[in-house]
Amino acid sequence: MDHENTTGEIPAAVDLELDRAHSARMYDYYLGGVTNFPADREAAARALSVFPHLLATARINRRFMHRSTRFLTQQGLRQFLDIGTGIPTSPNLHEVAQQVAPEARVVYTDNDAIVLTHARALLHSHPAGRTAYAQADVTDPDRLLSSVRARGVLDFDQPIALSLNALLHFVPDDRGAHAIVEHLKTQLPSGSALVISHVTPDFDPEGIARLTEAYRAVGTAGQARPRDEVLRFFTGWDLLDPGLVPTHRWRPDPDDHADTITDAESSCYAAVARKP
Repeated sequence: MDHENTTGEIPAAVDLELDRAHSARMYDYYLGGVTNFPADREAAARALSVFPHLLATARINRRFMHRSTRFLTQQGLRQFLDIGTGIPTSPNLHEVAQQVAPEARVVYTDNDAIVLTHARALLHSHPAGRTAYAQADVTDPDRLLSSVRARGVLDFDQPIALSLNALLHFVPDDRGAHAIVEHLKTQLPSGSALVISHVTPDFDPEGIARLTEAYRAVGTAGQARPRDEVLRFFTGWDLLDPGLVPTHRWRPDPDDHADTITDAESSCYAAVARKP
């Protein structure tokens, strides 16, 4: 399995900056993971204090990732490109896909060497499939795609599921979020899929505004988007049922207890689309 970064080399040492909060480790904390440290937990506690739904929001989003990955694999997708991987808290995307189709191939990317360090230890492919990791930044999509292609894991002549889960709300408009997604979409063949979950202010605008400010205070820019702005990411592709809905309402499993979850707890939209 390949855990190279964009230079083809694994750094001998990475400064994990354990004295500073990191959004990926904060998310790991919300999911009940163990790859987080006091600074992360302190920042997470501040975020939770201004948006108490946050633990539920993160875990609801994670379950959407599991369901959408399983669904697409059952629909015949065998290739996945997951951008903005974060700490690979188990079960991760490749584990879900390879439970359905052991031959599934997955490339993960993230822009932080911290994630690379953890990915090297935590990503383990089924022998019949392949997984790889590329250190790359979604705000430079051409370099990201070059790095992914260099891994030799994905065939860009065959359908690929592009996963942008809980990523685009960390790409404000001044970083060109919609143009980036459009560019990525043009590079994928017919039959490919686009999976997005995205924080929205629609259900708790004051809470989400406080949450955005809490992240900004620890150095992480963000932009929650209303429904129409999230829907724009799917322009030109065919939305699959049930369309763009709060994360817990996208094809819930019985054990998700979706009828007990409020839209404010979710505070994210999610959808899956296919390229005509």
